[in-house]
Amino acid sequence: LRSSRPRRRVNPGFQGQLKLYEAMGCAVDTGSVLYKRYRLEMLSERFSEPQDLPREVFAVDPTTICQTSNTEVLYRCRKCRRALFRSSSILSHTEGIGPTAFAHKRITDSARLSGNGQEKCTSYFIEPVQWMEPALLGVMEGQLLCPKCTSKLGSFSWRGDQCSCGRWVTPAFQIHKSRVDEVRTLPVPNFQTAKT
Repeated sequence: LRSSRPRRRVNPGFQGQLKLYEAMGCAVDTGSVLYKRYRLEMLSERFSEPQDLPREVFAVDPTTICQTSNTEVLYRCRKCRRALFRSSSILSHTEGIGPTAFAHKRITDSARLSGNGQEKCTSYFIEPVQWMEPALLGVMEGQLLCPKCTSKLGSFSWRGDQCSCGRWVTPAFQIHKSRVDEVRTLPVPNFQTAKT
């Protein structure tokens, strides 16, 4: 194509989709973190104010199903212990450059020097979960409150938000690590029932 028509270029969006497809092993894996992040980015570009989101955007509320994997971690509200999301809902991102990314906010030199260069993320960025739906519809940003005790867990913004590590995440459904507890399940041995 380029040799016959040198001015023609491949659409960058299509190139991005091809790279995503290759990264997923040349198969559409709807459970992949890469796919979930791509789907949310496309939704954030399409909606100026999300009024009616597709049901498949929301992860299943962990209170409605049993845990399926012994390796999956459950995250609960630190205050009331209500299950909020599973580790499969966490959308990881590459770490940013730390405090220098916040230069526009005029961070003092002492705050800049206190970082050791290995700034860690103080929040989880997750896919939307079913219990968030009432808070997300019709608004571009706001607080995320526990559906049981209404304590503040974090915030969301369809336009994106900056992580403490300096990385910009779009869209951002941010839960502060200090507001949740990790619950790891212990493996249950297989007991065989005695035949009578």
